[in-house]
Amino acid sequence: MPVTNLPDVIAAIATPAGRGGVGIVRVSGSKLDSFCIAILGRIPVIRTATYSVFQDVDGTPIDQGIAILFENPHSFTGEDVLELQGHGGPAVMQLLLARCLSLGARLAAPGEFTQRAFLNGKIDLVQAESVADLIEATSAQAARSAVRSLQGGFSAGIHALVNQLIELRAFTEATLDFPEEELDLTDLTWQQNKLAQIQAELRNVLSQAQQGSILREGANIALIGQPNVGKSSLLNALSGDDIALVSDIPGTTRDAIQQSISIKGVPIHLVDTAGIRDTEDVVEKMGLDRTRRAANKADLVLLLRDIRSSCEEENPDIYGMVPVATPRLVVFNKIDLLGQSPRIEHLADETHIFLSVKTEDGLDLLRNTILEIIGWHAESGVYMARRRHLDALHLASDALIRAADQINCHEIFAEELRDALEALNTITGEFSADDLLGEIFGKFCIGK
Repeated sequence: MPVTNLPDVIAAIATPAGRGGVGIVRVSGSKLDSFCIAILGRIPVIRTATYSVFQDVDGTPIDQGIAILFENPHSFTGEDVLELQGHGGPAVMQLLLARCLSLGARLAAPGEFTQRAFLNGKIDLVQAESVADLIEATSAQAARSAVRSLQGGFSAGIHALVNQLIELRAFTEATLDFPEEELDLTDLTWQQNKLAQIQAELRNVLSQAQQGSILREGANIALIGQPNVGKSSLLNALSGDDIALVSDIPGTTRDAIQQSISIKGVPIHLVDTAGIRDTEDVVEKMGLDRTRRAANKADLVLLLRDIRSSCEEENPDIYGMVPVATPRLVVFNKIDLLGQSPRIEHLADETHIFLSVKTEDGLDLLRNTILEIIGWHAESGVYMARRRHLDALHLASDALIRAADQINCHEIFAEELRDALEALNTITGEFSADDLLGEIFGKFCIGK
C-alpha cells in the first residue's frame, strides 16, 4: 500500500540503461521521511552517505548500497531528494524504482528533475540546458564549454547586459516622465556612450555564443567528387579508421557513409558520397541522389579532384551539385605522384588546397582550413549555446541598432531598448512561454 498519495513526488533511474557497477534511483518531492522509513527502515542523516539495505514491501532485501538524503532547499531540485545508490543491474534498478512508485511516487518525465530545479530557482534556463549539453558533449572542448555555462558563465554575461540596458532604459523613461527637463549635451553623450558600450559587449557575447554553437552542433561536411579521387581515403584518414571501402574500381562507394570526428575539439560530421559520373546503374544513380541531398544539407562541401586531371576531363555536374550559398573547398589530391609539396591558394571565389591523402602530407593544413571556413576560432571563455540563444542575441542586436538610429526620439528609443531586454530575458528564462519550456525539457533523458 502507498504510504500516502503524493502526486508531486517523482522517481526515476538516473543512470544509463544496461549493466554497471553502480546504479542510482533518484526521488524528489516533499515529505520523503516516509519513503526513507519504508525503504531503509530509518531516516538517514541529512547529506551523509549511509550504508543501507533497500527493503521491499514485505521487508525482504532488494539490494544494499548507499542512501543520501538532501533536504530542501539544499538539493539539485530545491526539494527533498533521496538518492539510492545500488548495484547497476537492470533488474535490480527496476525493482528499486517499482518500490518507490508503490510508495506513491510517479515516474518522472524526461528532464523533470532539471525542470524542477529551474522552476524552484536553483538554476536559470541556460544552466538547465547546459545539463543536457554536458551529457551529450562529444568532445573535451564541448564538455568544458557546457560546464562553463552550467556554472553560470553565459548567464553572467546576459545578466550584465540586462542590467546595463535597465540602467539606460530607466534614464530614458525618466526623460519621458519629466519632459520639461530637456537633455543637455552631456546627457546625450552619456546615452550614446552607454549604448555603444552595450553593443560592444553584446557583440562579444554573441561571438562566444557562436563558437559555443559550433561546439554543440558541429559542422556537416560532404565529400564530393568523381570516382577514385580519394574521397573514401580522405574519410578514413581524417577519422583514423578504415570506415569506407577503398578500391581502384569506379563506383565502389554507392551510398553516403557518415562518420563523426573531432578537429581540435570541434565536432565534424563527414559524409562520404558516391562518385559522380555518368552511369546507367540503377543503384549507383540512387547513390548520386543521396550525394545531392548531402550537398544540400552540408555546412561545407569538400570538392575532391585528382591533381593530374584537367578541368575538361571532369564531370561539369559536380560544381552544379553544390548550392550557391554553401561554402566549398577544392581539394587537389595525389600531389605525391607529382612530387609536389602541400600548399593552399586563396582565389577570388574559392580556396584550393593541395595535399596527399596517401602520405597524409597537408592533412593538418586541411583541418585548420576547415575550422577557419566554418567560423571556429579558439577563444577563452566560450560557453555552450543553442540556436534559440543565437536567435535571441541577434534580435537584441537588431533592436539596439534601431535604437541607435532613434536616440533623439525618446519614445521609440525606449521601446527598442524594451525589445532588446525581452529578447535577452528569454535566454535565461526570465521571460519564457510554457510551450518553450516543454520543448526544452522534453528533450532531456529520463532521470535528469
